[in-house]
Amino acid sequence: MKRSESRKKALQAIFQMDLSDIAPDEAITNVLEEGEKPDDFLSSIVFGTKEHQEEIDSTLKSHLEKWSLDRLGTVDRTILRMTVFEMMFVEEIPVNVSMNEAIELAKTFGDDKSSGFINAVLSKVKTTIENNA
Repeated sequence: MKRSESRKKALQAIFQMDLSDIAPDEAITNVLEEGEKPDDFLSSIVFGTKEHQEEIDSTLKSHLEKWSLDRLGTVDRTILRMTVFEMMFVEEIPVNVSMNEAIELAKTFGDDKSSGFINAVLSKVKTTIENNA
């Protein structure tokens, strides 16, 4: 499975986990086609986002201006969480690639303003990551 496809499925799985409080492995199973096996990248995003959610949320809260995580739409919040996970913990993927993929997901699954909002927040996170490197 291509990484962009893995990201779409990860978005769907993490979205389910956020709304239904189900386990990561169950959420992954729910988004796969019958007989399809999860790839390592999909699993790493879903499990990693869940495992590091506290740190990810803390990072996001410090970069949201006039917004709280609770006020964000579930799709936007999910895209931000999984992308910040990639940016902070998946070293083999360039930050710009993660950001571009997030913007594409926002265009597909979010509303008209999602992609611009996500780009703005992730740009601030990127600056912080680069300054701390």
